[in-house]
Amino acid sequence: MTNNERSSMLHGVLLITLFACAAFYIGEAEFVKSISFSPMIVGIILGMLYANSLRNNLPDTWVPGINFCSKKVLRLGIILYGFRLTFQDVTSVGLSAIIIDAVIVTGTILIGLFVGKLLKIDRTISLLTSAGSAICGAAAVLGCEGAIHAKPYKTAVAVSTVVIFGTLSMFIYPVLYRAGVFHLQPEEMGVFVGSTVHEVAHVVGAGNAMSPEISSVAIIVKMIRVMMLVPVLLIITFFVARSARNAVSGKAQGKGKIAVPWFAILFLVVIGFNSFNLLPKSLVDFINNVDTFLLTMAMTALGAETSIDKFRKAGAKPFLLAAILYAWLIFGGYAMTAYLVPVMNA
Repeated sequence: MTNNERSSMLHGVLLITLFACAAFYIGEAEFVKSISFSPMIVGIILGMLYANSLRNNLPDTWVPGINFCSKKVLRLGIILYGFRLTFQDVTSVGLSAIIIDAVIVTGTILIGLFVGKLLKIDRTISLLTSAGSAICGAAAVLGCEGAIHAKPYKTAVAVSTVVIFGTLSMFIYPVLYRAGVFHLQPEEMGVFVGSTVHEVAHVVGAGNAMSPEISSVAIIVKMIRVMMLVPVLLIITFFVARSARNAVSGKAQGKGKIAVPWFAILFLVVIGFNSFNLLPKSLVDFINNVDTFLLTMAMTALGAETSIDKFRKAGAKPFLLAAILYAWLIFGGYAMTAYLVPVMNA
């Protein structure tokens, strides 16, 4: 890479960094906090606004810097996300919560792929939307994007669906709980919220709107879902590699190797390291803030490559898919929680 190329890439990275700083500043506004929009969500919105206004004025030489943020910076952000988790969290909520999380994650992805095929939705969008609904919203979409190298607009479409329904959950769950529609004990409600609401920020918002007991259980259950991102990425990578191998079957081009998502393995390693509590809490909090900034940069970069025309190209079907998955999360998650948690805790 020449000095001019490095300089051009740096311009692109600095542009995304400025947008990420703006996202953090906007994220501190009371209104934004009240709807639990994380800086990551604000970042992708800013990126999309830019993509549909001033994007054509950007020199083409800056594009590699934007791509760097949406690929390399993204992977580093996913790795550092492990500092939010410990294996002790898993053991503290009991086996029933782990089973429910596993069924929710597996069922949501399988249902999403099946319904996506019926609706004739682009398979990549179906997979990203399903993973985001199943695991941890935007962070899961970003993780899968890093494994399958999806086009930025497809990632943005998937992120948009999980943000919409995650935000709805944050308001709907507390209302229905207070109205007695969700007839669950506080611990059970925490399991239900943590295993079915999309974004970590939305889990926090929904839990705090009900009670501290519900919130604490919900966050732990949600973090167990986040851990399940690793096996999901490994399985997705395997099937992607197998599809590539089948595509070149009988040809001389190669054998379709499995590209191991090392960032996912390192994510798990970081969780293991964090479980030993070797670092002071102040340092872990600092790392988590840096990580949120890196993920905000990645989201902003994805948004900067997403125009309204690409949303029109995707159509309304991805949102219909997300709505169907949302219904499954509510009814399926509630049924499992209401039955399994009391039985296993008896």
